[in-house]
Amino acid sequence: MSAEHPHDEPHGYRFCPRCGGALEERVLKPTDPVRLVCTACGFVFYLDPKIAVGTIISVDDGRLVLVRRAIEPGYGKWVFPGGYVDRGEPLPVAAIREAREESGLEVRLDGLVNVYSYAGRAPVIVVYAATAIGGTLQIDDESLEWATVTREEIPWGNLAFRSTREALTAYLAGLLHPLPA
Repeated sequence: MSAEHPHDEPHGYRFCPRCGGALEERVLKPTDPVRLVCTACGFVFYLDPKIAVGTIISVDDGRLVLVRRAIEPGYGKWVFPGGYVDRGEPLPVAAIREAREESGLEVRLDGLVNVYSYAGRAPVIVVYAATAIGGTLQIDDESLEWATVTREEIPWGNLAFRSTREALTAYLAGLLHPLPA
């Protein structure tokens, strides 16, 4: 399987981030995957997933906001606004921030579409349904252009990621989960 994203690349870590000692692969428990362990201080270097958020944004007329990526992976393909969660940032806050950064829109989160993860892939993608409540639609440096589309106009053959396709399909089917109070 080739890596779709740099976070999916096999690791190249050789030294402990704590003491600089050599890392080696070890099985710590029979049910765990191989872990990187420092030979000097015993630090276990966990290769954790990356958490990303996305927002399927509905504008006034019920059209959905898509942006065409200006970065890899998926350069030139369409996605809904999204990006990585910063350490310590609550997921809903990250979703609202990423929507604003990538579309220029202020949004209200309406529900959780789903959480997507795939074998061999580092990102875990949390997708929200949202409604635009302000701002001006625009692109940032990670996008080539924006579009608002009806369900019939979604460029299904030119979507960047499997999670984009699956989340749009779930959203259009009305499969939303309420947000916690």
